[in-house]
Amino acid sequence: MIDSGRIEAAVAELLAAIGEDASRPGLVATPSRVADAYGEFFAGLGRDPLEPLRGASEFLAVPGELGELVLLRDIRFRSICEHHLLPFTGVAHLAYLPDERIVGLGRLAEVVDILAARPQLQERLGEEIASALEEGLEPRGVLVVLDARHGCVTTRGTRQVDSSTVSMASRGALRESAGRAEVMALIATGARVVG
Repeated sequence: MIDSGRIEAAVAELLAAIGEDASRPGLVATPSRVADAYGEFFAGLGRDPLEPLRGASEFLAVPGELGELVLLRDIRFRSICEHHLLPFTGVAHLAYLPDERIVGLGRLAEVVDILAARPQLQERLGEEIASALEEGLEPRGVLVVLDARHGCVTTRGTRQVDSSTVSMASRGALRESAGRAEVMALIATGARVVG
């Protein structure tokens, strides 16, 4: 549970620590605004990422009607890096090889949203998404690729504004290089369906 009062007090103290006056007109509402933003940024704390994958029995697959691969590309996400409390934003690409269960595609994006809305590391985020899909769907394989820009790289230190970080997590049959390479090629094509 987010404690807005403590966040507001901490932000007021932070403003004082950098030599600002938290009571001046431009900053007087800042502690409250930051508390509201943190409530949104960290809304995934205490939420179960498996919840969106449960109860989707209406999608129990009939053998022979599953398809070989489910790939959902370009799921936009934002998270907060736990090292500097700065945002990182990007896209997630999720692939799984169905066994007996498939779920609505929106449920996959919801898993990403829940896990991204916590203090995170990109590498751990990918692993957590892969583990949730593996546990929630019991597929034959999972691949998660995240491509993100990090505020701690673009706005401080070396300020590499055009750099992005790509991380990958795989499970089951998609750990094998041949299967993984095929999915990576599908992600890279970036072909869009027009409709």
